[in-house]
Amino acid sequence: MRKQIEGSRAVAETVALCRPQVICAYPITPQTHIVEALGEMAGSRNLQPCEFINVESEFAALSVAIGASAAGARAYTATASQGLLYMAEAVYNASGLGLPIVMTIGNRAIGAPINIWNDHSDSMALRDAGWIQLYAETNQEAADQHIQAFRLAEELSCPVMVCMDGFILTHAYEPVDIPVQQQVDDWLPAFDPRQVLDPAEPISIGAMVGPEAFLEVRYLAHHKQVRALERIPQLSEDFRKSFGRDSGGLLRSYRVENAETIVVALGSVNGTIQEVVDEMRVHGHSIGSLSITCFRPFPREALRAALAGARRVVVIEKSLAVGSGGILSADVQMALAGRGTRLYTVIAGLGGRAVTRTSLQRCFEQAIADRLELLTFLDLDTRLIIRHLERERLRRRSGPVAENLLHDIDLIAAQIG
Repeated sequence: MRKQIEGSRAVAETVALCRPQVICAYPITPQTHIVEALGEMAGSRNLQPCEFINVESEFAALSVAIGASAAGARAYTATASQGLLYMAEAVYNASGLGLPIVMTIGNRAIGAPINIWNDHSDSMALRDAGWIQLYAETNQEAADQHIQAFRLAEELSCPVMVCMDGFILTHAYEPVDIPVQQQVDDWLPAFDPRQVLDPAEPISIGAMVGPEAFLEVRYLAHHKQVRALERIPQLSEDFRKSFGRDSGGLLRSYRVENAETIVVALGSVNGTIQEVVDEMRVHGHSIGSLSITCFRPFPREALRAALAGARRVVVIEKSLAVGSGGILSADVQMALAGRGTRLYTVIAGLGGRAVTRTSLQRCFEQAIADRLELLTFLDLDTRLIIRHLERERLRRRSGPVAENLLHDIDLIAAQIG
C-alpha cells in the first residue's frame, strides 16, 4: 500500500510486518519515532506476539536484544549517535556471538560538541564491529532493507545495521510502498535460529576463548561477511521479483556509462549528487555516480568493476577520520589498487551542514580539471579557522574551540550586517 508517510513510521510499520518477537527501546534523537511507533503498535495489540521492553539505557537495549536472540526470539532495536557508542561493548558481543539482531541507526553526528544533526560518524565508528552495514538512499529503500536485513541476518546468523540519515530520512514525509503482511510472510521465513539456549539441550553461548582458537573465531566471522557479498545481491534480486522494485544490493550506478569522472557516496546525499550529474551532463561533462548500499562487507570487487572506465573518482564523505581523512575513500582506494585512477576525498555535511548542488558542482568541476585538493573540506569557513588559530597563537588560555567559534560567527555576522 502506497502512503505519504514519515520515514520513521514507514520503517516501524515495515519492521512490524517482519514479526519481531522482542523489541528493546530507549529513546534518542533522531530514531525515537521508530521505536515510539512500534511501542504504540505493541500497546494496541496490533503487534502480537511481541514483547516491547523499555530499558534504562542504550547498552541495556542491545543487551536485552542479545539475551532475546540467544533464547531464540527475533529481536530488533534502534539507536543513534552517542547511543550507539554507549552500547559499543554489546555491539561487539552481538556479532561475536553470531546473533542475528537487526538494528536501525538513525545516523547522527558524534559529540563533543553536542550536535543532533546528520552525518555518518556514529555508524562509521563501529564499522568494523562485525555487523553487516546497509545504507539507505531513500525512505523506500530504508523500509525495504529491513525486510532483507532480517532474512540476511538469520540466514548467516550475523547482526545487521540498517543506516538511514537522521532527519533527512527519518523525519521526512514522502511516498513509501508498505507491503501487506502476506507478502512479507511469503518472503521472510519464520525465525529458525542456528543456536538457541534450550534447557532440553544445554549449551554454552559466550565461552572464554584463548589464543588457541580466537583467530579462527574471528576468521569465521569474516567468512560470514564474505558470504554476505554473494548473498546480498541474490536477496535483492529475489526481493525485486516478489515486491516489484529494485532495492538493496551492494551498490547502485547512475549514468556511469563512459563516465570519466565517477562520484561515490553513501546514503541520501546521492539524490543531490544525481541532480548535479544530470546538470553537468547537459553541459557536456562525462560524469556519473555510484551509491554504495552495502558498506560492510565492503563490495571491493563489485566497486572495482563499476569504476573500471573512470579516470578519476570523487568520494563524498559524511564522516572524518581525524588525522587521516576519508573513511569510505580508504576502502575505495583499495578497490582501485594498481589502476592509477586519481582519487579525491571530499568531507561534506558534517553535523548536518547542507550539501548543496552549487557546492557539489563547483567541487566536481575542479576535480574534472584536476585542480581539486586530494583532501577537501566542502564549504569550510576559512575565516573561522584563521581567527581561531590566531587566537591560539596569541594566548595560551585561548579557551574552548566550539564556544569560541560560535562567538566568532556572531562577530562576523555583525560585521557583515
